Amino acid sequence: MGDPPEGDRTGGPNVISVGELNHAVARLIERSFTPLWVSGEISNLRSYASGHWYFKLKDARASVDAVMFKGRTRLLDFTPADGDQVQVRAQPSLYEAGGGFQLVVESMRPAGEGMLFRRFMQLKARLQAEGLFDEDRKRAIPDQPRCIGVVTSLQAAALRDVLTTLARRAPQVPVILYPASVQGAAAPGDLCEALARANRRAECDLLLLVRGGGSIEDLWAFNDEGLARAIVASAIPVISGVGHETDFTIADFVADWRAPTPTGAAMRAVPDRGEQRVVLERDAQRLSLAMDRHWAQAAQRLESVARLLRAPSLQWAQRAAVLERLSQGLSRLMGDRLQRSQSRLDRLGTGLRAPSLERSSARLQMAQRALPAAMAARVEQSARRLALGESALGWASPQAVLDRGYALVTDPQGRFVRDAEHLMPGQPVSVRLSRGGFDAVVNAVQTDPTKAGAD
Repeated sequence: MGDPPEGDRTGGPNVISVGELNHAVARLIERSFTPLWVSGEISNLRSYASGHWYFKLKDARASVDAVMFKGRTRLLDFTPADGDQVQVRAQPSLYEAGGGFQLVVESMRPAGEGMLFRRFMQLKARLQAEGLFDEDRKRAIPDQPRCIGVVTSLQAAALRDVLTTLARRAPQVPVILYPASVQGAAAPGDLCEALARANRRAECDLLLLVRGGGSIEDLWAFNDEGLARAIVASAIPVISGVGHETDFTIADFVADWRAPTPTGAAMRAVPDRGEQRVVLERDAQRLSLAMDRHWAQAAQRLESVARLLRAPSLQWAQRAAVLERLSQGLSRLMGDRLQRSQSRLDRLGTGLRAPSLERSSARLQMAQRALPAAMAARVEQSARRLALGESALGWASPQAVLDRGYALVTDPQGRFVRDAEHLMPGQPVSVRLSRGGFDAVVNAVQTDPTKAGAD
C-alpha cells in the first residue's frame, strides 16, 4: 500500500484520516491496473447537463459503478441505453469522496447483437418514414431480362449458387459480374461503387445483390444507410438475396424485390425454360383453337351473306336476259299483229264486190296510210320499254357503282378486297375508279367496330 503516513508525535499507533485512506487506496489501484477493456450490460444510466454519464456495468455475477466524462462522451458515434451490451476501455479507480470503487471510462463500443439490432431498428424506422420502403416507389422486375448483373464477392459461395441457377434456368441470358467485398469495414463502399458502376455502364436491365448467410455482424454491410440509398437511386431494378430465409437487412427492404436466398434471387430473375416451354405450348394450342373457331365463324358469315347478296355481274346478266326476252316478245307480237292485219285485209279484199271496188280501194289506201303510223307508234312504245330496261340494267352494273363515287380495290393477286381485316399495313393494292385508277400502299387498317361487337 506504499509508505504509511507518519505516526503522531506521542509515539502512539499510526492514525490516518478517511480521506487519506481513500486517496492511498485510489493511488494503489491506479498503479496496479493500466486501462483495460471490460464488457458488460449498461444499467441505471444517468446523463447530466454537465455532459457526464454515470451508470453501472454488470453481468450475471457482479456489477461495478462507472463514469464517463463529457470530453469522452462527445467522441462516441452512438448513444447507449439501459440494456445495451457494450465494451468499455476504462481505468479502475476509487471515488475518494464516497469511497466507492469505479471505472473511469475512456471509450465505449457496442458489443454483441443487442446494440447492432437496436441500430438496425433505428435506421429501419427512419428510412421507412422517408418512404424508401413503399411498394409504389419500387421498379418492376422485367419478365424476360436481356442481361443480368450480379453484385457480390468473387469468393462468395453465393456467386456459384447464383451462376449455377441462372445457367440451368436461362443459359441464353448473359451475366455480368460487378465484384465487391461483402463483409468488413470497406464492404458498404465497395457495394455502392459496384452499383454505381453497373448504372454507368448500363449493360444490364436487372441487378442481383447477393451474399450467403452469416451472423448479424457478417451481414452488417447490407444494413448501411449509404448502400440503402444507392439501391434506391439505381436506375436498374435490384433484387436482393442476402443470407438465409430468416435474415432481413435494410437492403432487403429498399430493394425492388426481396428473395429469401441468393438462389431464390436467381430463380426470381429468370423464368425456367421448361416452364416457359409448357406455357408456350399451351398458348399455341389455345391460339390454334381460337383461329379455327374464328375462321369457321367467318366462313359461316360469308356463306350467309353470299346467299343474300348476288354479285352485280349476275344481276346484270339476269336483267340482260329479261331485256332480250322482252325484245323477242315485242318482235313476235309485232309480226303477229302485222300478219293478222294482212290476213284481215286479204279477207276483206276477197269479200269485196265489183261495184264496191272503188270504195274498198279507198279504204285499203287509208289502211295502208294508217299502218306505218301504227307500227311506228308500236315500235316507239317498245323502244321506250327497252330504254327503261337498259336504264335499270345500267344502275345495277359495276360501272354505274363506280360513277356514283365508289371504287373497286384488288390485292396483288387481282382478288377483290371486301373486308379491311384482310389487309395489312404496307400491303400494295390497286384501286379502280369510274375513270381510270391508281396503285396504293396500305398505311393503316381500320376495322368495322359494329362487326367487332358482333363477334
